Amino acid sequence: MDYKEHIDTTNLPKHIAIIMDGNGRWAKEKGELRVFGHRNGVTAVREALEAAVEIGVSYLTLYAFSTENWNRPEFEVNALMELLVDSLNKELPLFQKNNIRVNSIGRTSDLPDHCQVTLQSTIDQTKQNTGCTLTLALSYGSRQEILDATQAIAKKVQEGSLKAEDINEAVFSDHLYTHGMPDPEMLIRTSGEQRISNYMLWQLAYTELFFLPIMWPEFTREHLFECIYLFQNRERRFGKTSEQL
Repeated sequence: MDYKEHIDTTNLPKHIAIIMDGNGRWAKEKGELRVFGHRNGVTAVREALEAAVEIGVSYLTLYAFSTENWNRPEFEVNALMELLVDSLNKELPLFQKNNIRVNSIGRTSDLPDHCQVTLQSTIDQTKQNTGCTLTLALSYGSRQEILDATQAIAKKVQEGSLKAEDINEAVFSDHLYTHGMPDPEMLIRTSGEQRISNYMLWQLAYTELFFLPIMWPEFTREHLFECIYLFQNRERRFGKTSEQL
């Protein structure tokens, strides 16, 4: 089935979040080092991004490196950092050609200096682009994000610039790393694992979840189109009954 042909382009999800899982296991199955899987995962990133641009998705957020990933072997962490720099440099022409704006969320100040410089340079060079916003979640952890937001709000209350009784969902959302972005309507996770791994805990409250039995390097544009098609055929009730919709 050609899923793209059956997608209603007037009812697209504005924001798709992806957990790119399975690089290491994919490489291990092929008798290679985990780094081999991460390198091949870059091709899948390009597939997902180009498909999102082609169909008209406004926001694509990729879980690229979690706060927990710092606990991986030093060799793998260093390889991932170098892969990040290399990929941003190589893909800049693609970003500009497709009007893609690059963004990041997370504690990016934890990244090595040269990674921060390349990331910020890419963000600056694409900030005028008005097409799809590609957000890279780097040194990201949702619990830490929520704690950071809580501390920022508490500080404002302490200083008197915000009243405690005025704190609501909108105020809290404005203090998250993702402020200014719509919550994801869709989450895709590859590798067959069925958990969200400290990813956008607040933002995923009513997100439709898709767990794919493939490893991330196997992900293609057709997988994205299929998930969008399935998304459009789900009934999203937001606490209401079917009859109320």
